[in-house]
Amino acid sequence: MLILLSLGVGMIYYLDLFGCVIFAITAIFVAASKELDVLGVLVAAFLTAVGGGTLRDLILNTDVFWTHDVTYLYVILICSLSTYFLVHFKDNLLKYLFYADAFGLALFTVIGTKKALKFGLREEVAIIMGILTGVAGGIIRDIIFNDKPIVLRREIYVTASILSGGSFVILNMFGIDEIFSTMISITLGLCLRSYAIYYKVHLPLFFKK
Repeated sequence: MLILLSLGVGMIYYLDLFGCVIFAITAIFVAASKELDVLGVLVAAFLTAVGGGTLRDLILNTDVFWTHDVTYLYVILICSLSTYFLVHFKDNLLKYLFYADAFGLALFTVIGTKKALKFGLREEVAIIMGILTGVAGGIIRDIIFNDKPIVLRREIYVTASILSGGSFVILNMFGIDEIFSTMISITLGLCLRSYAIYYKVHLPLFFKK
């Protein structure tokens, strides 16, 4: 059991790194048409990749995760520089990147929700912390590039995040194994977001003239 738990924790760690890479790449692809210099692109990539987790940790009044694990910094830096060679193929890669971003959203949401619960926060607050972890990086990216934040569009984005965070909280309340709960919650959020992307489904307008 301890071996399985160790494998699960390790897997989540590497998936977290992968999520940071995906968010960084999305920022770089957007930056490709914004005429930024190399340093500007790297700053945008870094803020997008770790922005949500950083804000979450600041609110939780704990050490910001990447300050005591510089692996995140090096992984983001190396992958960001490597992406330079992929920018010319961004039109072909974007459709796949949308689905990878959906995975990152669901993953970050569950990680944020789980961390908030371990700090003893109420379930409702934990879900909000999870959503913040999942979407704040994208909000920062959109603000940097002067675009309308994705959370204010009709995209089924925050909804997918809510599903992932809410699912984890419910499964946790029923005492379901943490690794299993994590995988199920990530899958649910990923499936909803992927469905919305593939079928171009949007939320209804709040008010229509």
